[in-house]
Order: sequence, then C-alpha cells, then structure tokens
Amino acid sequence: MNTTRCVLIVDDETAVREMIVLALEMAGYETLEAADGNQALRMLTTHQPDLMLLDWMMPGASGLEVARKVRNNPDHQGVPIVMLTAKEDEDAKITGLSVADDFITKPFSPRELVARLKAILRRTTPKGIDEPVEFSGLRLDPISQKATIQDAPLALSPLEFRLLQTFMTHPNRAFSRAQLLDRVWGGDVYVEDRTVDVHIRRLRKAIGSHHEALIETVRGTGYRFSPNEK
Repeated sequence: MNTTRCVLIVDDETAVREMIVLALEMAGYETLEAADGNQALRMLTTHQPDLMLLDWMMPGASGLEVARKVRNNPDHQGVPIVMLTAKEDEDAKITGLSVADDFITKPFSPRELVARLKAILRRTTPKGIDEPVEFSGLRLDPISQKATIQDAPLALSPLEFRLLQTFMTHPNRAFSRAQLLDRVWGGDVYVEDRTVDVHIRRLRKAIGSHHEALIETVRGTGYRFSPNEK
C-alpha cells in the first residue's frame, strides 16, 4: 500500500529534504520535492500527492500561506497537510492546526516522522458507512469523499470531513472532545482538546450560517449534531 503513496516535501533546506526523502523512500513511499512554497504550488498543477509535508518558515510564501492556498483550491483541498515547524507556543499550534491536519515540531527523528505520516495516511479514508447520508440539505458521500449543501460543494479538509461524517452518522448523540479526538484524529496521536474546538469553528463556518446550528455545543460535555429532519 505504501508504494502507491506519494508525499510532496516542501522545505527550503536541502539537507532536511534529503533526510526526509531517504527516510520515506526506505519506508516505501514515493516522494516529490519543492524548495519553496511557490514551486510547490506549481507542482500541484501537474501532480496529486497523497500528502504534503510543509515547512512553516520559508522565504517567499510561508508554509502557512501555501496551506491556505491549497485549502482554497477545489482540486487539492482534500490533500492532508502536515506542517514542520520550530514553533512550540500554543498560539502557533492553534494557528497551524487551522489549516493543517497535524504538525511536527523540529527537531524530529526520521522514525517519528514516518510513524506520524503513516498515522495521517491511515486516517485519510474514514471508516464508517458507505452510503451517503443527508440532513437538512447537507449531504455527505463517504465513497466520493465529498460533502455538499443544496448540491453546492463544501470546501472541507480531510479532518473536517471525518468530523462531519462522525456527526452525521451519529445524529443526536453527544460526543466529548476526547471521543472526537479518538474517532477523528486517532488514538495514536496526541493533540490537545482545544484542537477540537478549532476544527468545530472551521466546520461551522464551512457549512454556513444557515446550517451551523446543526452542530450544537453541549455544555459540560462537547458537541452534538442535531438535524432538523431525520
């Protein structure tokens, strides 16, 4: 399975790219390299990687800017993004997670990198029912990995899609933040509870003001999807 997976590595440091390429190719992945954000965006016009490994601090377009452009591109918004960063403060983490699926703090070991990317790629295809599910004009199709409102496509990251799928396949069930972290992010990845709140805000914004009330905040517990129709 890994031999068919391709990772686009975007970092301005040649030595870092070479180390990552070696680690990933030894683990069976195909790799593409870009030395800056603009080169990465050009490569995306002709390539469709399974994952982007994106350095935050680069000359020219920063990793954060590149991630935002990818998320706003209908052709590539579903590509998982992992940010590489030397930033460790909480605000930076929250900012990074607003556009990326995960981040890895420098310095890191090749083994840690491979393990984290494997975890992300395992979660790229959500587990669950295969039949489309629809409430109040909001429709989610697990097979095509697409979500729409009144037939208009929604721009969702892979994490947001899995979060919405969890809600829509369990209507009226209250989930704690810990339960959502386990179901959506996976039990083998450590992220803070606040991460859930960040992605809930993004999901509500994505589905629009008319539908954001479908995702209710349950005081003292977490969140619940309460459709207007069943």
